[in-house]
Amino acid sequence: MSSDRFVVLGLAHVRADWFREVSRWSTAGVVPVEFVKCVSVDELRARVATGRAFSAALVDAALPGIDRDLIDVARRAGCAVIAVADPHTQRDLLALGAVATLPAFFDSALLVSVLSEHSAMIGSATARTTSPDSERSAPPSWRGTVIAVTGGGGTGTSTVAMALAHGLAADVRARGRVLLADFALDADQAMLHDARDVVPGVQELVEAFRHGTPGADEIANLTFGDGHPYRVLLGLRRHQDWTALRPRALQAALDEVRRHHTHIVCDIDPDLEGEAECGSFDVEERNLLARSAVDAASVVVVTGTAGVQGTHRLVRLLARLVEHGVAAERILPVVNRAPRSPRARAELARTIIDLVAPLIGPSATSFSSPLFLAEQRRLDHSVRDGVGAPTAMASPLAAAAFAMLERRAESTIVDLTSDAPTLVVPGSLGSWAAGQGATG
Repeated sequence: MSSDRFVVLGLAHVRADWFREVSRWSTAGVVPVEFVKCVSVDELRARVATGRAFSAALVDAALPGIDRDLIDVARRAGCAVIAVADPHTQRDLLALGAVATLPAFFDSALLVSVLSEHSAMIGSATARTTSPDSERSAPPSWRGTVIAVTGGGGTGTSTVAMALAHGLAADVRARGRVLLADFALDADQAMLHDARDVVPGVQELVEAFRHGTPGADEIANLTFGDGHPYRVLLGLRRHQDWTALRPRALQAALDEVRRHHTHIVCDIDPDLEGEAECGSFDVEERNLLARSAVDAASVVVVTGTAGVQGTHRLVRLLARLVEHGVAAERILPVVNRAPRSPRARAELARTIIDLVAPLIGPSATSFSSPLFLAEQRRLDHSVRDGVGAPTAMASPLAAAAFAMLERRAESTIVDLTSDAPTLVVPGSLGSWAAGQGATG
């Protein structure tokens, strides 16, 4: 006789009828199920992390602790999550990653049928195996580009991010759909944009994606845009609020935001260490915002200053980004408050390459030439008056970012066998005017 059976985790309210029924069916041998009861979300998460093979997890849809991150942890462990509907709660756990739903009242035959369709029986010697390649993924679709802006303290990173968003929004190619996201732990964009009232920000956005998928209107209501050509996703109210962010919910939020904006400018901290680099998972979670933005970014803008210390910090951050896995051709160094002399600028550009080359090797030559921004004497007045960044600062940043995005698009190899949409550089297909044939 085969010893194979479904090993199922269960989590529900203590008085849930289905919870008692499944336990009774398992004990009486009515269904080939070994039912393992969990009394809390933490216990379910801990059991999944033990390495033991589980077929599925039956969870009560009414429990608030059942969120996108918990479902993703179970899925990555090879444990399918099946939600049991609650007549008093309207939650779509399928949108969060659950493989199936059961009605509030179901019989043993339906349970076995759903388990057979979405999970596998486990033998006495079965080891848990996970294969990312076997995971079903949604077909690729259009996403807006992410541009991360980072730099050491005192280099004007937040101001540069604001100016870049202003310059991108002024270009017709952005179609007025630019978002400035404040992903810094010590967030300054609320101050720079004079957001005096307590308005929602990144914490509320991530929380909204823990238990669902908000639509475009709901996302827009979580952003701020008083008098500016772009929207602003305000940052954390306090530095320590990063502890409330959930990785999977943040990834889902960033992915959905990219569906509704052509460009997302992320103001981030320069700290990118993760568990692999420092052995601390807590540090990786603290740096979640910066790491997520850099990993999704098509361009990473790095700010520095022209002094000895500013140049040293800039070079060190450039090397750190390359070590993190960012290609050198995706990085745009920006020297803020730069000298006006062409000779001094040329010497500074050469110095940056000479200093970074020993740290990262031949790839140092792939860096774009630094963008030099002169001192903006009335910048504080512009911010104070709500005018926004001056054109002399915004236009060069936007032009440099667009140039890098176009170079990346031109270097992309088009796969003619794929049905996925391909980014087309504006103007590369020629033009079509009245009375004329296509050109180009």
